[in-house]
Amino acid sequence: MFEVTARGRELQARLQEFMDQEIYPAEAQFAEHLADPDKRWTIPTFLEELKSKARALGLWNLFLPDARYGAGLCHLDFAHLAEIMGRCVFAAEVFNCSAPDSGNMEALVLHASDEQRERWLQPLLNGEIRSAIALAEPGVASSDPSNLMSTLSKRDEGYILHGRKWWVSGACDPRCSVLLVMALSHPEAPLHQRYSMLLVPQQTHGVKVTRALQTFGYDAAPFGHGEVEFDQVWLPEDSVLAAPGKAFEVAQSRLGSGRVHQAMALIGLAQRAFEAMLKRAADRVAFGRAIGQHGMTHQAIARSRCELEQARLLTHATASMLDRRGSRLAREHLAMVKIVVPQMACSVIDRAIQVHGGLGLSQDSFLANAYAVARAQRIADGPDEIHMTSLARLLS
Repeated sequence: MFEVTARGRELQARLQEFMDQEIYPAEAQFAEHLADPDKRWTIPTFLEELKSKARALGLWNLFLPDARYGAGLCHLDFAHLAEIMGRCVFAAEVFNCSAPDSGNMEALVLHASDEQRERWLQPLLNGEIRSAIALAEPGVASSDPSNLMSTLSKRDEGYILHGRKWWVSGACDPRCSVLLVMALSHPEAPLHQRYSMLLVPQQTHGVKVTRALQTFGYDAAPFGHGEVEFDQVWLPEDSVLAAPGKAFEVAQSRLGSGRVHQAMALIGLAQRAFEAMLKRAADRVAFGRAIGQHGMTHQAIARSRCELEQARLLTHATASMLDRRGSRLAREHLAMVKIVVPQMACSVIDRAIQVHGGLGLSQDSFLANAYAVARAQRIADGPDEIHMTSLARLLS
């Protein structure tokens, strides 16, 4: 129905082979690394080795449609690749396709000056550094952007940034070198012109990661989501991305394709949970017969298969529309994807946990962590309710 190009099919085959031969066998090694308290917030050596292998095979920066910087794939082609990567929580990084770097790189491609691209974009493209995105704040309802209170004050020689952000994706990564920070710079301007987007070096005086945040007890080490304090941080004038007052424009430019990437990754994770559910249902016996022969398991399997296919087709349709019509005309589909896919993933993974019983709740299965990832996506990038309201307004 949604035709993938010959190059897209070839990359799918190569990516799947790499996942089978390199990524899945490394999952146990990754878990072992995280289990050591002395290593938890360090980067495993084997992860960098996998990145070198992937890059040598041309499986690198696959998400960027601009061929000057990435693979030059259309959104639909990459959607299929994102689903394959999404089956493992660390796989996307191996191919330099992981958030928030992917969205930040897209923003830099579209809005950065030549000097900013040289300083930040090129090292990100090379996988030499990592980045973070700082939007939400702990003291306000951040789903309403007019609430954001971090300030950017003009000085003759530059700017002063002051405030506190949380759920700063990537801030705890020891390789994080730059943060994209949204701050109030023009309080008297119309709402969508009040904020500026800044490029803030992680090592700048006054920038402090105060803690790593957990999602249902999972801290996403060694990458992490941090709470970050910006205490009277001085920044030069060339720290502004795009132009002063253009933060909304920058943020929106990284969200369209990003929502498709995130949705397909979640679909990949939910698909893996579904496959685990099928295996568990066939292997385990309760009350004299396989779990899969009980009626309630039949319903879980059938409903999950339907929901997965519905979400996948919707996301493929959205990717196709992005390719044909651009993000502005795909707004309805993008909102639907953000509403539908995380809810689907939560439901499918929850059913898989139920079929697994106690194993599904434990660290011996990927399912509990997968559920935490999926549930967080119903709030990250705006809660379900915001996207439902936006969709209803578009349809009114």
